[in-house]
Amino acid sequence: MEHSSFTSLVIVVIAAFLTPILVNRLKISFLPVVVAEIIMGIIIGDSLFGLVKEDAWLSILSTLGFIFLMFLSGLEIDFNAFKTKKHSKEDEGNVPSNLYLMTVVFSSIMILSILLAFVFKWTGLIDDVLLMIIIISTISLGVVVPTLKEMNIMHTSIGQFILLVAVVADLATMLLLTVYGTIYAKGDSPLWLIGILIVFSFIFYIMGGLFKKSPFLKKLTSGTTQIGIRAVFALIILLVALAEGVGAENILGAFLAGVIVSLLGPDQDMVEKLDSFGYGFFIPIFFIMVGVNLDIPSLVKEPELLIIIPLLFIAFLISKLIPVAYIGKWYDKKTTISSAFLLTSTLSLVIAAAKIAEQLGTISPEISGILILSAVITCVFVPVVFKKMFPMPEETKMIVKVSFIGKNQLSIPVAQSIHSHIYQTTMFFRKDLSDNRKLDQSIKTYELDDYIEEELVELGLFDSNIIVCSANDDSINKKVALMAHKHGVKRIICKQENGSEDIEFEGKNIEFFSSFLSNKILLKGLIESPNMLNLLSNVETSLYEIEMKNHSYHNVLLRSFPFAGDVIFVRIIRGKDSIVPHGDTELQYGDKLIVTGSKEYVSELKQDMEFI
Repeated sequence: MEHSSFTSLVIVVIAAFLTPILVNRLKISFLPVVVAEIIMGIIIGDSLFGLVKEDAWLSILSTLGFIFLMFLSGLEIDFNAFKTKKHSKEDEGNVPSNLYLMTVVFSSIMILSILLAFVFKWTGLIDDVLLMIIIISTISLGVVVPTLKEMNIMHTSIGQFILLVAVVADLATMLLLTVYGTIYAKGDSPLWLIGILIVFSFIFYIMGGLFKKSPFLKKLTSGTTQIGIRAVFALIILLVALAEGVGAENILGAFLAGVIVSLLGPDQDMVEKLDSFGYGFFIPIFFIMVGVNLDIPSLVKEPELLIIIPLLFIAFLISKLIPVAYIGKWYDKKTTISSAFLLTSTLSLVIAAAKIAEQLGTISPEISGILILSAVITCVFVPVVFKKMFPMPEETKMIVKVSFIGKNQLSIPVAQSIHSHIYQTTMFFRKDLSDNRKLDQSIKTYELDDYIEEELVELGLFDSNIIVCSANDDSINKKVALMAHKHGVKRIICKQENGSEDIEFEGKNIEFFSSFLSNKILLKGLIESPNMLNLLSNVETSLYEIEMKNHSYHNVLLRSFPFAGDVIFVRIIRGKDSIVPHGDTELQYGDKLIVTGSKEYVSELKQDMEFI
């Protein structure tokens, strides 16, 4: 028996390893990997070859995968999406905020889902109304987020709208599923006990904030200790156990753990480690076991049940197409319809709802299988339609907003030299401290009495992609740099002639420069590499750095790279590695490309590959 268990585990782990490789080599990138894992489970399970049988080992690992999936779903929620964002002046008064649009659309989705759930009950197909409301109204973040990232539209106005609707739908249906599990559970735990779970989540959030700020923890975050990862796993287990203790579903505890960690603002390194734990081992086992347990032959034997699949798909479409049509007042027809199709995607929560309902005995295993199969088919179909139909918005044409603090002999020539169709430069300065030289009219200027935070917010300084604090006064540069960090500016470059060892700068995303450091590098360059220095200072032959953020070039061989301009790839920086490019070198998302060539072609390539 133990030998059989270990054999099944080995087969599942090997299948999890091979699935993404096959998806990549067969060039079926339109298929989400999680769907491919379910299909792999169908192949090795009872539906086809029967190589794997669920046992205690696989059951535990699959449950852990499910719990970790729900945790990462909570972690994926970006609560900044709930903030209302300013539109351009020409749009003010015309385009409502994404928060308002989301409220109208999601409310309509819920109303239609309730009506459609009753239609299924009246036709006698599925009697469980609450379950059908959950299944019809849910939207899969696991499909929506990767698709938006791949299309490079995550940060556009329509991308933020789609994301916001998906986040709220995921959260609302998660809570509904918990209510469902509590109502139909055989225990006698009252619904109000779930409030205890919420209270403890709030307490853990406060404790997490204090824990994160503790100075002694810095010594324990790396090496074999990894205290941050240990704390996250402890939080997951505590909330999962607490959820089960109050009669709720364990996935709610895992989801709330993800929400808490997201609110605490984990660094990117920790998020990547948690992703690697989940998507590298536990979650693939869960999805493969979903496929293994999906008994398609038994579904085929009952053809009357198969009619549910097209009807459910139609219900998914109706519940999203009609509400999303509301945004057609501000977006074109193709954008509106394709957005509705993407919001039709369902997967993780449908699987969760179907499995929980089956365990509670409210639906049969056959109905559970039909619901899961419908979700899988939907996730194969809708991302393809979205990618084919969606017209890329004008916003995706990259414009990097660079704002300079101070108008002086350093900032004026730099601002004028980089200003182009890619870089939009603005200058904020105090008249009493500024140079009197005139600037190019295309460069926006704001004359200030002082650098007051409220005024800078009003003028849009913190909406910049890059802020260069280049005033002649270090204290002004420090003050504005810390404000920019507080407002979440992506890149902050700060001039500090007296050094950057100030304790207030510790742990903040601020880059420093000074006249001393610049002169030191220049002198060293003149001595050691005079020709290289000439190359760097020559506009037409200079070296440029481009960050590869266009997912469509991910895994593309350099010899197959479609850009035909006068540009040479000199180096590829990947993490800590510096790679010499060859024809068979594959580009990867996030690569830093060092290129040389004419400025015109480099600008085109930068616009195509970067996305801020």
